[in-house]
Amino acid sequence: MAKSISSIRNLGPAVEAAFAQAGINTAEELRSMGADAGYLRLLQSGMRPHFIAYYALVMGLQGRSWNDLDAREKADLRIRFDALKAQVTTPMPLQGSKLSWIRPVSEPAARKRIRRERFLHLARSGHLPPIARTAP
Repeated sequence: MAKSISSIRNLGPAVEAAFAQAGINTAEELRSMGADAGYLRLLQSGMRPHFIAYYALVMGLQGRSWNDLDAREKADLRIRFDALKAQVTTPMPLQGSKLSWIRPVSEPAARKRIRRERFLHLARSGHLPPIARTAP
């Protein structure tokens, strides 16, 4: 018997309903496609991007609690999340769904956020290249 998506740690009935809208109905399907591909399907089906929902999914598929996350791992997940958002250009409308109010994120805004997050990640990790300063 196939397990429901809500049997995965951190995922409840609301996320299960959203995955059903995206055409993913079992925990086995979600595990086999992975967190990134599954979340991308959610975004393509019209779900509004939500970073905490994304990393709760990633952590749940690893069998970990959603708040069992260090700063470095969170920064890496943010970069992956922004890259997924940037891939979504025209989501399908969700007619008759309680999620029908969802609107897509503009592509330029997503690219700007990705650049900002990459910069912040590099700044936090100390991997920024030296900046050439010139005298005024």
